[in-house]
Amino acid sequence: MGERITMGTNGKLNVPHNPIIPFIIGDGIGPDIWHAAVRVFDKAIESAYGGSRQIEWKEVLAGEKAFNETGTWLPEATLETFKEYLIGIKGPLSTPIGGGIRSLNVALRKELDLYVCLRPTKWYEGVPSPVKRPQDVDMTIFRENTEDIYAGIEFSAGTVEAKKMQDYLINDLHVEYNFNAQTGIGIKIVSEEGSKRLIRSAIEYAIAQQLPSVTIVHKGNIMKYTEGAFKQWGFDVAETEFADKTYTWGQWERTKAEKGQEAANAEQKEAEATGKIIIKDIIADNFLQQILLAPKDYSVVATLNLNGDYISDALAAMVGGIGIAPGANINYKTGHAIFEATHGTAPRFANTDTMNPSSVILSGVMMLEYLGWQEAADKIVQALSQTIKDKTVTVDFYNLMEEATLLKTSEFANKIIEKF
Repeated sequence: MGERITMGTNGKLNVPHNPIIPFIIGDGIGPDIWHAAVRVFDKAIESAYGGSRQIEWKEVLAGEKAFNETGTWLPEATLETFKEYLIGIKGPLSTPIGGGIRSLNVALRKELDLYVCLRPTKWYEGVPSPVKRPQDVDMTIFRENTEDIYAGIEFSAGTVEAKKMQDYLINDLHVEYNFNAQTGIGIKIVSEEGSKRLIRSAIEYAIAQQLPSVTIVHKGNIMKYTEGAFKQWGFDVAETEFADKTYTWGQWERTKAEKGQEAANAEQKEAEATGKIIIKDIIADNFLQQILLAPKDYSVVATLNLNGDYISDALAAMVGGIGIAPGANINYKTGHAIFEATHGTAPRFANTDTMNPSSVILSGVMMLEYLGWQEAADKIVQALSQTIKDKTVTVDFYNLMEEATLLKTSEFANKIIEKF
């Protein structure tokens, strides 16, 4: 019998040897890639722990399958199950007509307050890439998941609500802008609490993984009281909560102002020599250049929701595309987490057994790491990496490789399992 994962009073997960984990199979290619991935997970756990550990999978419904069976895209029972069992994994979901996939994912994030969108990006040898040195890319993105313009506070052009907002901005707040009747308005939300908990999680991750830096990516030179505040709150949390483990560029600026640049440089070098994590910042548009020019300079990245959307997809393209990009939505305080394939449903390839399951497989790797089952996670990464290196791949990589062997989705899983 499976048991529930719980959050201990010490802030750490209590993971039994036979945890119950809910999953959403996904729409379109979801069943094909899930059936391949779950065999990889189960065999890796069996191989790593000799049968002493095993996941009991519990299917819950969302998306098109949920609508067809229950008449609703996201049943309340699914939300309650994720609340109860803390951790889950999902495939890609269809877009409802008149709504959108956003409503499904946002509902899950809001209900569980999954404030971190975690997107690790690294290259696996042999994966086709459009850049010369994809091996230099090894970054983990902490994208704020609940605020920014993704809060969804918008007023359509020409509506009474938009006109009220315009009148309020002009008459009460004396905003200098030439509004007209056909102007839509959106509100950008950035709070101290939301910023600090996101950046705190990024710093804790860098400490745990012994990584050299956390880079706060923002557009604070233009949006001073939202994105600029995000940067400053990040420096504040580093200097007040992690003073013995970090050194911020804010400290460097203050030392420079008081003692000169030479003294500031010496102070930073001393911090680096003693193993302190450097907390630095960069303007978002410059960062999108630097990931191409000098990706080795960045390890952990903390950023707001919209910036994180652009950055995650750009980095994924550099290491082989979104088809091999895993992701997770996490609340580190409550322990709730949903791991997910980051690509779409590709409905015209449904039931063809042809698509690459790597995104959901690597999301499962993230899940195993989150559970503390590192041995099983490592087995999957090593076997997946070798399978790609051997050029035994699905059609997406096959079309970009020379002298490769074309495999079906299920056959790709078999190749990985053979290497455990």
